Amino acid sequence: MDFVTSPAFWIALGQIIMIDILLGGDNAVVIALACRKLPPAQRTKGIIWGTAGAIVLRVILIFFAMTLLALPWLKFVGALLLVWIGIKLIAPDEEGHGELATSDKLLAAIKTIIVADLVMSVDNVIAIAGAAQNAGDHQMLLVVLGLLISIPIIVWGSQLVIKLMARFPMIIIAGGMLLGWIAGGMLVSDPVMANPDKWQWMFKLPQTDVVKYGASVAGALLVLAIGKFVASRQAKGAPAH
Repeated sequence: MDFVTSPAFWIALGQIIMIDILLGGDNAVVIALACRKLPPAQRTKGIIWGTAGAIVLRVILIFFAMTLLALPWLKFVGALLLVWIGIKLIAPDEEGHGELATSDKLLAAIKTIIVADLVMSVDNVIAIAGAAQNAGDHQMLLVVLGLLISIPIIVWGSQLVIKLMARFPMIIIAGGMLLGWIAGGMLVSDPVMANPDKWQWMFKLPQTDVVKYGASVAGALLVLAIGKFVASRQAKGAPAH
């Protein structure tokens, strides 16, 4: 228990909590978007279980953080997944929504939260792993403690975003575009396109701010355009009431 009196331990813990809170903004939006159509009684369950599943996977990711970021095509596939989730959030499938069991909706919301968080965490875990690296044998304890402390903040933030979305539906579109923004930046930083020493058969992109921001803007606009197109098609095909 000597780490309890170690200033380095508490400094690192504070850094990890701050990272979790700062990066938790994306998670709060995704959680809120995924749970917004659940009945109020199921909403809290969806937020809590989705967050819990995402946190467990994030801890596992941190174990393999450096190895994962070096894998070719991982960010590429992750970016495509985020674009798909963003489109589904802007244009959700309304088919048979009156007949769909609440439990199915709840499970679908939890699955969306976990998948989106898993993909978005690939970059974020590096910051957490970096903050914990000076803690010696207590790195994973630091990571888990930091995540546990930040969970209530992310859950509360998700509930706040849901209330805001009910009043300002534009937030739903902005949330979908946020996933597209993250996807664009993730895609161009995939090692296959970023590492000039390997996979030389693939075209390379300079890792400049212009390229990254340009890709992020393109990703956000792509999700908006496809989401709006799909939503308009759904509206035309919907039976008249």
